[in-house]
Amino acid sequence: MAEKTLHDAFVLEIRDIYDGERQITKALPKMIKKSTSDELRTAFEEHLEQTHGHIQRLEQVFAELEEKPRGKHCEGIAGLLEEGKSMMEEDFDDAAMDACLIGAGQRVEHYEMAAYGTLVAWAQAMGHDEVASLLQQTLEEEEAADDKLSTIAESGVNEEAAAIAHPELEEDDEDEEESEKEEVEMAGSRSTQRRR
Repeated sequence: MAEKTLHDAFVLEIRDIYDGERQITKALPKMIKKSTSDELRTAFEEHLEQTHGHIQRLEQVFAELEEKPRGKHCEGIAGLLEEGKSMMEEDFDDAAMDACLIGAGQRVEHYEMAAYGTLVAWAQAMGHDEVASLLQQTLEEEEAADDKLSTIAESGVNEEAAAIAHPELEEDDEDEEESEKEEVEMAGSRSTQRRR
């Protein structure tokens, strides 16, 4: 029996991520329901719609390769989604849950980015230019989704969750801001006195 080639590995990996994307379409509605941040909920809703597009694009890839669109159970995505499901069953406050949902979402995005990055490189190496272009589009959408989740986390979700967990940190920040304000006022007062 002939040894399998990179082409065989390529098709297996496409089947793997095809199944992974389908698993994600089942998990995202639960994440949407658990989100309390409107911005986060919207990001997940948009990504759910995009994921349906990723599945259609993979079906185009199968057609280009003259392969039947069929999935192979993606253990990696299944494990990440199971971790996310366990986390959603915890009794976290709303802000902490949103922060955890972002973390879970980004774990999945990073897995997908690694998978699609590899597939693009393999497609290019084997001269499958049209397939590489289709996969590249999905890779760029996964990267954009990851960036959006980072922006949401950094624009307030993490700080809000941290403030609930450690209210003394917020008090320290307020004290620091007050101290900085006083220093600015004193500096302004000294420069006014010098001019006189």
